[in-house]
This record gives sequence, C-alpha cells and structure tokens, in this order.
Amino acid sequence: MPTAEHILGLPSVGTIFTYDTDPTTQRMHAHHCTASVVESPGHNLILTAGHCDGGKAVFVPMYAAEYTLDKQTFGFYRVAKFFTDKRYVHNTKEPISDLDFSFGLLEPSKSGKQVQDVVGANTLVRTPGYLNKVTMVGYPAHHDPEDHPVRCPTQTEALPGFYQIQAKCHGMWGGVSGGPWFSRVDWKKGTGEIIGNVGGYYGGGDDADDDWLTYSPMHGDWFFRLYDEAKENRPVHRDTPYEQPPLPYSMGGGETWSHAKLLASGEYTGDGKGDLIVVWSDGEVTLYTGDGNGGFTGERRLTAHHGIFQNAKSITGGDFAGGSGSDLLVVFDSGEVRLFPDVGTKGLDGGIELADAGSIWSHADQITGGSFGTAKYVSDLLVRWSDGEVTDYTAVGDKGFGTEHQLEKRNSAWQDATLVTAGDFTGGNNWDTLVRWSDGHVSQFQDTGPGGTGTEIQMAPAGSIWSHDSVMTAGSYDSNGWPDDLVVRWSDGETTMYTHTGATFGTEHMLVAPK
Repeated sequence: MPTAEHILGLPSVGTIFTYDTDPTTQRMHAHHCTASVVESPGHNLILTAGHCDGGKAVFVPMYAAEYTLDKQTFGFYRVAKFFTDKRYVHNTKEPISDLDFSFGLLEPSKSGKQVQDVVGANTLVRTPGYLNKVTMVGYPAHHDPEDHPVRCPTQTEALPGFYQIQAKCHGMWGGVSGGPWFSRVDWKKGTGEIIGNVGGYYGGGDDADDDWLTYSPMHGDWFFRLYDEAKENRPVHRDTPYEQPPLPYSMGGGETWSHAKLLASGEYTGDGKGDLIVVWSDGEVTLYTGDGNGGFTGERRLTAHHGIFQNAKSITGGDFAGGSGSDLLVVFDSGEVRLFPDVGTKGLDGGIELADAGSIWSHADQITGGSFGTAKYVSDLLVRWSDGEVTDYTAVGDKGFGTEHQLEKRNSAWQDATLVTAGDFTGGNNWDTLVRWSDGHVSQFQDTGPGGTGTEIQMAPAGSIWSHDSVMTAGSYDSNGWPDDLVVRWSDGETTMYTHTGATFGTEHMLVAPK
C-alpha cells in the first residue's frame, strides 16, 4: 500500500480556513479542508467537498504554514458563496453521500485579481469508471506536524453500494477533504485533470479513525449539473429525492481475486461475446458475462464452494461438444477428465467423463483449448505433461480425445512451463501458444499445430514482472471479435486484460485493483 509523501504543493490547490471577523487574524494551522481551482468563465471557482461548505471562509492557494496569511505567495481569496446540492447530508453513511461535492465562488484578492488568473485552473472531467490511476493531493490537518501538503499516486476501485470510488494510501488524515484526485497533472505548470475529490461515505474517510482508506464521489450528471450552476452563479434547486444512478458493475477487489485459482475463456452464454469462468481456491466456480468491449456486466455462481472443483487441476474452454455455447474441459488431480457441454445453459452438473480417476491424465499439468489443426472450431487440446512432453489432440469431442500428435518429446525445459494458454495472436492458420516460464520470461509459439509447437519469440525476459503472473487465459473479449485478448491474475490479486495482443502484449486494462 502506498504512503503519502510531502510536497511543496501546487499553485492551483490550497486550503480552506473559516473565520469569525478578520481572516488575517486566523491561526494559520486551523485549516480544515482542501480545495482546487477549476476552470470557470469568471476565473473564480474552486472545488471542494460538500461537507466543507458553510461559514465565513477563505481559500489559500498553495498554502505554506511558514507564512502568515498576508504573506502567502499567491494571496488569499474570500469565499463569497458555496454551491452544494441541498439534498446532501454532512458526513452521512447513506447513499446521499454520493453528493459530497461543492463549489466555492471566490472574491478577487486584495490586489483585485481573480484566482484563476494568478494560479491557473484545473480541468474537470467525468469519472471514467471505477478503476483509475490517480494522484490524490491534500493538506492533512492532523497527525502532520510539518503542516505541508501531501500527494499519493494510487489506484481506485469501486465502493460497493455507492456511486463512489475508493483508494488506499497511508497518510490521508483529516484536512484532505475536498482535495482533488488527478488523472493527469503537470507538476511544472501546477494544474491537471480532475476526476474525483476526497468526500463521500462518512465525509470521505473510513470511520475506524485510520488514515489509509479514502473515498470520492463519482463525478457524473449531478456533479456537472452543480458545476454548471456554479459557473453561471445560479441558485441550486433540487425538487426530487436523490436516486442513485445505475451502478456500473464491479468485479470486486484484489483480496478476493488473489484466490482465483484457474481461469477459462469462452462464449459460454452463446451471445458471441467472450465470457470468463473462474475456479476459486475453495472450489466455487463463477461465470463472468462479457460485454464485448473488454469488460464484464455481471456474474453467476455455477457451483458452490467445497465441491469437486476444489480438486480441479487445469481447465480450458472450447467447442468440443458442438453445442450453441462453449464447453468447459476439466482435468482433476486424480486424473479424471470431464467435459461440461454448453456451460452457460446446462451448468456444471454431471458432465461427460473422458478419463477415469487414476488415468495418465493425472500427469497433465497444463491444458489449453485452441485451433491447433484444421478444425474450424476451438476443438483441439494442447497438453503439457509433467515430464515436459507436449501433445496436441485434434478434433476433441464428447466421445474422446481425437488424434494425438507429439509436439515436444519429454524434456526438462518444458517442465518449467508454469502457465500455458493459447489464442490467435498472429492471424496464422493455427492458434499461437503463450507460455510463462518459472524464471519469469514469457514466450509465444506462433502457429502451433500437429507439426510442432511453432516458432518461438520472446515477449518478456527472465526476472520480469511476469514472474508474478499467477493465472492467465486468452479469449475474444474485445469488439474486434478475435481471440487475442489476454487476461492475467497477478499474485497481489490485480487482474488485467491485454487487448489486441500480438507478438507483443496489447493495451493493458485493469479489471480488478490489487489488494
């Protein structure tokens, strides 16, 4: 987990002080919230949290505790009025906390200048989704004797049940409320692009009095409606109760996904979009429904925990039985092999036994389905055996394993093939095999078929980050409809998709944030 670090600050980010009569007599360490200057026609608008509004207040850009208010580098600006959604309830734990954002309209400085003309302004954009890389900036008012701003680059994820995101970082104590979450920031210029602000559930902080979990409301329709009202200095009217917008589907967090034991790709629901089957360490099996754009729309439990899948050794999807949806082929520790046809409609009850317990298949360490011969469909099976032998079974079906082709004789090199999957990464006659080796290097064997594993190219060197690749599968998850998307579950639970993978890894998209 990252820890916030002290910085000199950004000119466009500062503190909010409240005062009774004269702000110049205010004790400088009594700031309670953070705010940022945002673009506006009047060059006079700041963004902060809804629970930060109220009372007589001043904004101090790039506040420095070493100086009195009248000696601050960029001066100070009185807040003329706040714009806050009237339905918001301060520091609530209810869904209405989704509206914990506010804009402050500033008066000119003593010299008559508007704040944006002095320090610049940040751009506001909609929160793209639950999973974002951000840099949080704020001014802790507690547990920070230096009284300096902090920043923390971190990763966001969904806050279940709320139209909000959350991020983990030590050092985000009270006082950072309202602080910006930058998706991009130019540290030299002092401005950037903001997709969130500290706020939301319980005022944006965990209610266990810790410093590591911070929240932000999603910047969506209600946020930008309020932004328009603030820019135009219009009254804020809300005549209807707050109803949460449809919450984007979340696959969960890294703590859960660190227990994802096996993955298999296929079109299990029969809608032509790639889906994902996960076997968890406790034996539960879950089907994640793909949206055809590199994401997922929901999940369905196929089997409960502590069942036979707790002893599943390797799995793969394919069209082995010729039905309308993809099938799941499973090798169990005992050597039993079962084929489950049309998993999306028939589930995982029973299945067809292709090999008995105690068979030679107890030595099959890795299997992956693909098109490794002349078959039109994904009905071939690549097997990496415990002694390093590699075989290709073409035309596998519900009656047996088809025709066996030896691609590699038993050898010590292939014994180090820790993970094996396959996809059509190069557009050749046959699919390609992707291997993660025990030393962390990754190879792609192009055009794997009955004649051999194919031409090997290196995709990642030994000792690379890929040594932390714990499980992987390839399928057709993106809109191009091609099985060239690689899904990887890392050792910390982070799960990513590399779309349009070819001879090199494709574009990385995070599906699940690390634990």
